[in-house]
Amino acid sequence: MKQEKYVAYVGTYTHKHSQGIHIYDLDVENGTMEERKAVRILNASDLIVSSSGKYLYSITDDGVQSFKILPDGDLEPMNEMWSGGMRGCYLDVDENDKYLFIGGYHDGRVSMLQLSEDGKIGAIADNIFHKGMGRSAANRGSRPHINCVKVTPDQKYLCAVDGGLDHVKVYEIDYTFHKLQLVDIVRCDLESAPKMIRFSKDGKNAYILNELKNTIDVYDYYVDEKRGPEFERIQSISTEDKKDDSSSSQNMEFSKDGKYLYCANADSDAVTIFERDDETGHLKMLCITKISGIFPKALAVFPDGRHFMSLNHESDEISTYRVFHEEGYALMHGKPCRVDEPNCVYIHKLNSGLSN
Repeated sequence: MKQEKYVAYVGTYTHKHSQGIHIYDLDVENGTMEERKAVRILNASDLIVSSSGKYLYSITDDGVQSFKILPDGDLEPMNEMWSGGMRGCYLDVDENDKYLFIGGYHDGRVSMLQLSEDGKIGAIADNIFHKGMGRSAANRGSRPHINCVKVTPDQKYLCAVDGGLDHVKVYEIDYTFHKLQLVDIVRCDLESAPKMIRFSKDGKNAYILNELKNTIDVYDYYVDEKRGPEFERIQSISTEDKKDDSSSSQNMEFSKDGKYLYCANADSDAVTIFERDDETGHLKMLCITKISGIFPKALAVFPDGRHFMSLNHESDEISTYRVFHEEGYALMHGKPCRVDEPNCVYIHKLNSGLSN
């Protein structure tokens, strides 16, 4: 019997003590992680593993870099491509690994790059810059800022979350002519600053995290044969137990089984866990856990669903927690791992295993 093995890839900003992508071996059962090595790359602000599990893509200062994932989880550099604008902040791929999608915070850009069969990054297929003004013209956040790009579960559309315009723009993916076509706009509440979108495991619901309003908006999602994608808001729930204007919601991820949604709240330095209703898609707050560090910028749920990690950007550490769902609380689990300015994390299951 083969024992499942996992690694965590953590992207960081580049400093004297931080090289780029740090590789951790995970002990899923015990909820612990141990750093193995670091791979040099400039300012890995986001990274993602291909749908095939064979390749890793990372943002870098000059565009995007591809790596081959070796059997032990180590990374072998392949190629680097310019992404068509300033350094990006978010990556996604489609389920067939035809395209790498990039969100640009600084220039409000959505890029679509072609991927080759050997995993290397190809030419820019399409490049769209959002236009317009959002909140107050005097506010730096009022211009377009792409915080997240995410392919819909049906693989037909790309959602571009624009925190400056308070929009989620929905683009149809043209797989024949390699283009993106705007087909819908989800208009979020004024000055909510949408940060991220996630879809339920069954594909029936979309969840939009709002950075400034500190809420998660829940939508019924489906595709109408004539009208195309439909988003109908059915719930808005706070990420805090009480209104906290100083907080800012940063990140959210579902557990592997799709039953729980985890949300990282910066400034208040806490992680909120919600339970999802399978029938309605509604969320119910389960608990709020104060983390030991400062500014949880990202998080990841361990494959066992009983542990999660918080990437505490401003206190230079990753802390792990054991979750007790039935009792409704979580406790810190073990000593934090020191790493300079962690930005993002991806937990990857290795193809190889050890025999018991």
